[in-house]
Amino acid sequence: MDTAEPPAGDSGRILVFAGGLCGAAGVALSAAAAHLGGAFVATAASFLLMHAPVFLAVGLLRENRVLRIGSFVLLAGLLLFCGDLLARDFVGSRLFPMSAPIGGTLLIGGWLVMAASALVRKPV
Repeated sequence: MDTAEPPAGDSGRILVFAGGLCGAAGVALSAAAAHLGGAFVATAASFLLMHAPVFLAVGLLRENRVLRIGSFVLLAGLLLFCGDLLARDFVGSRLFPMSAPIGGTLLIGGWLVMAASALVRKPV
């Protein structure tokens, strides 16, 4: 019986790295929101914390290509959405016009692509 793990692909490593960063940023921003206030900071922290396990799981599972693509779409949406919220609280302006709605749309799309990945048949 072969107990060796298959080598982790670059996309899996990137997603695990992103999950770790999202988790750490979410905890740090939760502390900042508690001590400094800022409704947008608290929302961004919640979004980062709720999505961090997704990136870790997808990165470690290396399930299928569609699932990985969906998780990268999710990551792009998370960066835009949270980036815009944090820019509002820390910089006093938006990241760029429509960045939060675009990020939110990508988040929804990423989740839908991840759901669709369950319909992809694995090669036998």
